[in-house]
Amino acid sequence: MNHLETIAKNFDGLNVCVIIPTYNNAGTLAHIITDVAKYTEHIIVVNDGSTDDTTQIAQGFPLVQLISYPVNVGKGWALRKAFKYAVSRGYDYAITIDSDGQHFAKDLPAFIEKIENMPNAIIVGSRNMDQDNIPGKSSFGHKFSNFWFKVETGINCPDTQSGFRLYPLQLLKNIKFITRKYEFEIEILVRAAWKGITIDAVPVTVHYEPKETRVSHFRPLQDFSRVSILNTFLVIIAFAYIKPRDFFRSLFGKKKSRRALFEQLLNLGQSDQLKAASVGIGVFAGILPIWGFQLFAGLFLAVIFRLNKALVIIASNISIPPMIPLVIFLSYKIGGFLMGDKNTEMAFTIHLSIQSIGQHLEQYIYGSITLAVIAGLLATLLTFILLKLFKRKTASAF
Repeated sequence: MNHLETIAKNFDGLNVCVIIPTYNNAGTLAHIITDVAKYTEHIIVVNDGSTDDTTQIAQGFPLVQLISYPVNVGKGWALRKAFKYAVSRGYDYAITIDSDGQHFAKDLPAFIEKIENMPNAIIVGSRNMDQDNIPGKSSFGHKFSNFWFKVETGINCPDTQSGFRLYPLQLLKNIKFITRKYEFEIEILVRAAWKGITIDAVPVTVHYEPKETRVSHFRPLQDFSRVSILNTFLVIIAFAYIKPRDFFRSLFGKKKSRRALFEQLLNLGQSDQLKAASVGIGVFAGILPIWGFQLFAGLFLAVIFRLNKALVIIASNISIPPMIPLVIFLSYKIGGFLMGDKNTEMAFTIHLSIQSIGQHLEQYIYGSITLAVIAGLLATLLTFILLKLFKRKTASAF
C-alpha cells in the first residue's frame, strides 16, 4: 500500500469528507477537484449560485457529490448547507478548502494526522502571512480578526481567517448559526470555542495570484462592515454572558454556574438600576489607570455604594490581557483630544502593553479616566436595557 492509498484509507476510516464551496471559480475548480481526488473520493462541491461553467465542471467528476442552488447567497450559507448534507451522509469530519487555488491538497494529510491525536478539535490551516505576495487587505484582516478572536474567547489562534479547516461535525450540528457570508468563519470559531471545543492549527501552504489575475469575491467595504458588526455583537455577548459564565463555573462548577449567574443578574432583592450600576462601576474601575489595583478599586466602590459585588468583579475584567492594547490605544486617542497641540499619535497594534504608557503619561491618564467614565456609563445603560428586555421576554413566555 503506497502513501496515497494509506491516506485514502484514513479518510474512509475516520469518515472524513472534503467540502469545496465555490462561486464563479470555473478557472481553478477542476484543478482543485483533481488534486483533492488524489487523497480521497469523498468530495462535496457546493455551487453557490455560480453563473459560469461551475455546474458542468463539477458534474464532469463522477465521484463529486454536488450541492447546487441558483442564487448566490454567500460562503457561510454554502458551508452550512454542506455541513448539514455531510452529517446526513454519515460523515464525522469535514475539511473545507477554497476553490480559488490559494490552498493545496498536499496539506490534507496534516489535518488527518492532527485529528488522530485531537479528535474533538477544530483544526485551522495556518498560512504564512509574511510572504511578499500577500495582499495588504488580507494581512490587515488577518491581524484584526485574530485580535478580536482573542478578546472574545481568550484563545490564541494564528489564522482565524483561513478557509482551510477541519470541523468535527457531530460537535457542531446542534449549534444554530446566524451568518451566511464570509463572517460565518468567524462566528463558527467563536461559538465553538464558547461551547468548549478545542481550536488548534496546522501550518499550510498558501498561494496568491498576482493582483492582475487574482479572482476574489471579497468586497472590502460590505464584507468588512459585516465582520465588524458581528464582532461587536460577539464582544457584547462575551462580556455580558460568556466571561461571567466562566467566572461562575470557576467558583461553583459547570452544573451550578448558570444558576449562580442568573441569581446575581435576576436577584429580586436588587433593582435593575443597582445591577446596571454595578456593571458600570466594574467597567469604570477596570479601565482606570491604576493597573494592578483596578479590582480593589471596584470592590471598594462596591462596598461604599452597596452594589452587587459579583457583578462588579465580573465587569472589572474588561482589563484582561486581550483588551489591554485596545484600552491603551483608545485612552491615548481620547487623551489626544484633551491635550490639544500636545497630542501624540499612536498606531494601534496588538503588541501595545502597559509598558507603552511610559512616554506621554499625561495624555494616557487624561484619556484613560475619560474612557473609564464613558465606558462605565455606556455599560450601565446597556445592562439596564438588556435586563428590561430579558424580563419582558421571560414574562411573555408565560
